[in-house]
Amino acid sequence: MAGSELKADAWIKEYITPWDVYEHGITQVFAYKKTQYQEMFIVETGVYGKALVLDGKWQTCTGDEFLYHEPLIHPAFICHGSPKKALVLGGGDGAAVREILRWNTIERVVMVDIDGDVVDACKEHLVDLHQNSFSDPRLELIIGDAVAYLENCSEQWDVVVSDLSDAIEDGPSFALFTQEYFEKIKNVLAPNGYFVIQAGAVSVGELGFHANLVNTVKTIFSDVVSYCSPVPTYGAPWGFALASNQPINTRPEPEEVDRLLAEKTKGGFRLMDGITLLGLMQTPSYIRRAIAEATEVFTLKNPPKWFGKGVSH
Repeated sequence: MAGSELKADAWIKEYITPWDVYEHGITQVFAYKKTQYQEMFIVETGVYGKALVLDGKWQTCTGDEFLYHEPLIHPAFICHGSPKKALVLGGGDGAAVREILRWNTIERVVMVDIDGDVVDACKEHLVDLHQNSFSDPRLELIIGDAVAYLENCSEQWDVVVSDLSDAIEDGPSFALFTQEYFEKIKNVLAPNGYFVIQAGAVSVGELGFHANLVNTVKTIFSDVVSYCSPVPTYGAPWGFALASNQPINTRPEPEEVDRLLAEKTKGGFRLMDGITLLGLMQTPSYIRRAIAEATEVFTLKNPPKWFGKGVSH
């Protein structure tokens, strides 16, 4: 058939639902390891460049990562206006820290990731992603458990970012989508602070996790906004939850946002500007209805159940 020539001999197959899979052709493997916590690949993917894959689940790639990392970071930072201190939980590829360090108001960033093998591999093979952000003197990198860090943390943070791998039952992030975890984050957040978490796909077939996660965050924070961004290599639009104990402005003035970004960041954005932020904050009605109807609260006794891993072949 015309146009159907395949150009990869190896494939990573990711299970999306019991009836749907998403396969990425790979042309080169740069790193592979079964770490203490998970199975890691760093691969070349052809159209979308280099990618990080953990436990068979697509994490990020150089081709479209800006559609994930810019909306993960900047809405919370724009809402704050002048953040000085940020805490990143997860984020092993370094791209979330890269986006945070665009802000010239930032004085201190702490990144806590449990898997040093993944961080080391990303430092070596995914320079296009982290852009040497690991070398910035404002960053303190801690290889350790996010929950333990939160329990022993005496600092308060302007923004806390939860950039975690999916809540696979035997994975390292399993307990980090629960009410108990969000309570610990609330305890280290400054009174005018903001918390953001990657919150799963918002496709029709996968929406339940996102809706119940937002419902869980709402039990801890007084204002929570669901928003999403299209990320082609995830096979679905991806959801985020922005939370605070003060009102979140979901109708920001684009011109004011553009002035703030021009004044307080290095710029260079591929997605984010005032009009984009205004659009992101207008949660689609099917997602709003799903959240309104959500009844489940994720706890350590009732954790989220994530469908499947992926396989390489």
